[in-house]
Amino acid sequence: MPKMVNKDQVAGVAKQVKGSVKEAAGKATGNRQTRARGMADKATGKVQKAYGDMKEKIKKAL
Repeated sequence: MPKMVNKDQVAGVAKQVKGSVKEAAGKATGNRQTRARGMADKATGKVQKAYGDMKEKIKKAL
């Protein structure tokens, strides 16, 4: 049976990817602000994905 995913898990992973790209672009160009925004996006994405994971665990427990 495939693992169920919810919108928070998907959005969280997407934000992590977007953040990684921004961070790499900022690092490559020497733009500290872009790099910092990328790092922030990655952190936000991790939190959102963790929230989505928790929702799935609760749903399965019920």
